[in-house]
Amino acid sequence: MTYTTHRPELHVTAEQGVLNAPAGAIRDADIWHVFLQYQPSQGAPARWAHQTLDVTNPYDWDICDDVLAPEGDEIQVRAGSVVAVGDTGSVDLFFTSVTPEGTEVHVASVPALAETVTDLDDNALTLDTSVSRVGRVLGDRDGWRNFRSPCVLTDGPGRWLMLAVTGDVEEPRLVILDSTDLRSWTVRGPMSFEGDPGVSGGHCMVSPRLLRLRDEVDGELHDVLLTTIEQDGGPDISGYLVGSLNGSRFTVRTPFTRMDFGHDFTRPRNTNFTGTGTGEKHSDSALVFGLMNGVGRKDDPGRHKSLTDEKWANCLSMPRLVTLQGGRLFQTPTPGLPRVIPGTTAARMITTMLEVGEGSVSIDVLDGDGEPAVTVSHHGDRVDLDRSMNPVHRGDAVASGPLADADTDSLTVIVDGSTVEVFVDGGVAALASRVYFTGGCGGFTVRTDGDARVLRTMDLGPLPHDSTGLGEVEDGFDPDSTRRH
Repeated sequence: MTYTTHRPELHVTAEQGVLNAPAGAIRDADIWHVFLQYQPSQGAPARWAHQTLDVTNPYDWDICDDVLAPEGDEIQVRAGSVVAVGDTGSVDLFFTSVTPEGTEVHVASVPALAETVTDLDDNALTLDTSVSRVGRVLGDRDGWRNFRSPCVLTDGPGRWLMLAVTGDVEEPRLVILDSTDLRSWTVRGPMSFEGDPGVSGGHCMVSPRLLRLRDEVDGELHDVLLTTIEQDGGPDISGYLVGSLNGSRFTVRTPFTRMDFGHDFTRPRNTNFTGTGTGEKHSDSALVFGLMNGVGRKDDPGRHKSLTDEKWANCLSMPRLVTLQGGRLFQTPTPGLPRVIPGTTAARMITTMLEVGEGSVSIDVLDGDGEPAVTVSHHGDRVDLDRSMNPVHRGDAVASGPLADADTDSLTVIVDGSTVEVFVDGGVAALASRVYFTGGCGGFTVRTDGDARVLRTMDLGPLPHDSTGLGEVEDGFDPDSTRRH
């Protein structure tokens, strides 16, 4: 895509129009396949786009042909998940089919995932002819109706599990189903919780995703439920619960914990893998994306400056490497980002190793005029992201997240177009916010207060034509070493 002031270079955006949500993601060897629910223009029916990334060239996304569009009486096709069919190279696309009568779960088949990246068409609305519709696999049944937002994952050899949303939009229920052939599904029952889930009954729990991770502390496998809480009159709150799923009952170890404390992160999606059998091979970590939009389905795209100025809206967060440590998720950018930044047109990144003590360390992110457009502050027990001084975000509340004790304090700020993502203390907290910069990002200034000290700094930006280095990197600083262990 052509570089523009607001559009990020390293994040996934729709080629045109409005990105609604990450629809599903799967990694096949060294290639990530990410599918997006998007509208080619504001108000157009939602469909699925497809983008890929070679992990040997991280953050460089390639656009493929679309894979799904409404057919017949469908109004739109919404998000779901992508599942490998054995070790054949084939995958199934589970998606939400929306008609005037309601929602159902349908499936489409991709016989050779690797071939979807060849013979591409220049027309942005061209559909991949190798993708074929199989049809409905889950409609109204057993007293449940309006199945949607399916999450499908392996549950042992020859077995699959589905977590889906049912019921009215204002009163959604989560239901667990299982299958031995990915076509016929049996309802286990509604998801229930043993122990305090940390979510009050009056909140809407939507967009569920389930993954299994090995805790680095106890060495045991645990189920992690990613979900988003829709609040009346407020922003979406995305988070996770840790525990164990038996049948349809989830025994809670860690109650609902917020996953991102920025202004704009919702509907996280994990990445499935091809050829993994039971999935134990990839249980040590997970790859997760979220939508950088604070209100999800309640969003008005017409209010986005990127849409009015550049005809596009919304993006996904950077892919995050997620690990489980002592019942808590830690999130860091996937490796390789420091080596990519210098080759961009305008992306920037700063990482500081700190001793906060009784003080604080603040990073002002400057616009093209040298004025602060957003300030990120590490206070020891919390991190703040303030964009209220920015004319576009005037008066916005400060985003704030709690911090746990860490051996070494660290603060990483990544700016890419109109996105700011922050990772703190090796991944104990993350914040994602949209920020519009006048004249682009002009760099960073670091300030200390009280007895706080900055120990080391790495400041990276686009590489000047006459430069041979990565940027300002102090001796001994490992760009990918800020993950907490």
